[in-house]
Amino acid sequence: MNAPVTASGISLTPINGSDQATPQNVTMGTMISVLLMAIIAPVGLAGNAVVLWLLGFRMRRNSFSVYILNLAGADFLFLCCQIMYSLQTLTQYFNSDPISIPSFFMTVFGFAYVAGLSFLSTISTERCLSVLWPIWYRCHRPRHMSAVICALLWALSLLLSILSGRYCGLLVRDYSQAWCPVLDLITAGWLIFLCVLLSGSSLALVTRLLCGSQRVQPTRLYVTVLLTVLVFLLCGLPWGIHWFLKYWIKSIFYGFTNHFLLVAVVLTCVNSCANPIIYFFVGSFRQRWRKGRQNLKLVLQRALQDTAEGDEHGGRPPQETLEM
Repeated sequence: MNAPVTASGISLTPINGSDQATPQNVTMGTMISVLLMAIIAPVGLAGNAVVLWLLGFRMRRNSFSVYILNLAGADFLFLCCQIMYSLQTLTQYFNSDPISIPSFFMTVFGFAYVAGLSFLSTISTERCLSVLWPIWYRCHRPRHMSAVICALLWALSLLLSILSGRYCGLLVRDYSQAWCPVLDLITAGWLIFLCVLLSGSSLALVTRLLCGSQRVQPTRLYVTVLLTVLVFLLCGLPWGIHWFLKYWIKSIFYGFTNHFLLVAVVLTCVNSCANPIIYFFVGSFRQRWRKGRQNLKLVLQRALQDTAEGDEHGGRPPQETLEM
């Protein structure tokens, strides 16, 4: 706990009491994971930037596109932190005078991860509610509920990250560890709650789509949400599991958790990069690629359509479907 572990799996120790840290013990496994992140992260950074631009300035947003916009923002911030730690490790390996990164970036790293998981759990839960109780969802759902929920989730994630950083030694060096186990327990409980909510709502959604007498015909939005959840469970969840192994099981599996961290960090990078690819893959599936500047906009609109395949080919414009 006194030497925080960075995104690249390297311990950080203070230098001359300053607010900066340098990496130590750069192993071959660490270098491989850092090189993979340095290759993958810029691709995801560009993809999430495109999603932010299209949803933020080029498209009219609906309830779910607001969540997708905030999820892309969390992924963008997460990948920025990973690129910075990758550059730090690479300079340490190839240069005797490495780049020093302020330790508060670890707080930003955890903040982006918690926020991304919160948004994804909210997306899956709200999609499940719209299927199980469609009349209530269409008639009684508050108009600006998506924006309010996103603001609350950003604030809660930031509060947890700042408090954890303040009392666990990520923001300042003179700290008291009295509250650190309590904050770790609160953070772990929140992450477990989000994972259970995400898994339960996704399972209920899949069950309603595939089983039962009143099965719902899948749309592109269903496919987008389910693929995004599946990728997170496979690639994003291992890093949260590492938190539990590292700080609760502690020294029993110390060697195992260090190796597991290297794999988990690369997988989180893959998870943040995969979301834009899922959007554009689902939107372009069974569609002819047309020339023009608005191709990506139309593809993203189709990925967020809540219409069946037959209705989609019947000539209804994508923007009309989003507004409804």
